[in-house]
Amino acid sequence: MKFTEEHEWLRAEGDVFVVGITDHATEQLGDIVFVELPEVGTTVSKDDEIVVIESVKAASDIMAPIDGEITEVNTALADDPALANTDATGAGWFFKIKPSDPSQMDGFMDEAAYKTFIS
Repeated sequence: MKFTEEHEWLRAEGDVFVVGITDHATEQLGDIVFVELPEVGTTVSKDDEIVVIESVKAASDIMAPIDGEITEVNTALADDPALANTDATGAGWFFKIKPSDPSQMDGFMDEAAYKTFIS
């Protein structure tokens, strides 16, 4: 897994990356009550607003961590947005993206670096 300074995680699955937010992010947001996901097939650029999250504390935008095409979204979050709280790095993933430039991953943190970053 790789981590961004915006508290997103990315995990490789073949030629796509699964993307979600970290446990630290969900703790900061509180209970997530709504998630708006992108459309499959959407082409995004790094830092495009791609996901809207509403929690009991605030609304937040999640930015695309890399350039690419959305290949799948986690439709289970529509029925149960709290999955992002209860299993942030598992069943609470947001979308899968096929990168147009995989080298954009080079600047992301590994887990040890991310733990240092949030401490």
